[in-house]
Amino acid sequence: MARLMYRKSSFSTADRECVEVATNMPGAVAIRDSKSPGGPILCLTPAAWADFRGAVAAGRIEAAPRA
Repeated sequence: MARLMYRKSSFSTADRECVEVATNMPGAVAIRDSKSPGGPILCLTPAAWADFRGAVAAGRIEAAPRA
């Protein structure tokens, strides 16, 4: 299997919540916390990832309030 090539969100900054996404995994999209690259990875189907992105863009999913 090829090494996953992650891209950091353009909305990420050094001191904020950040995600990275790898789309070079056959049949899946890998998502991780950029501050913890060795931590857990969430894998979604490309269709589920597209649905999630669409829901965020439409405002149906909001960020959790900061503590």
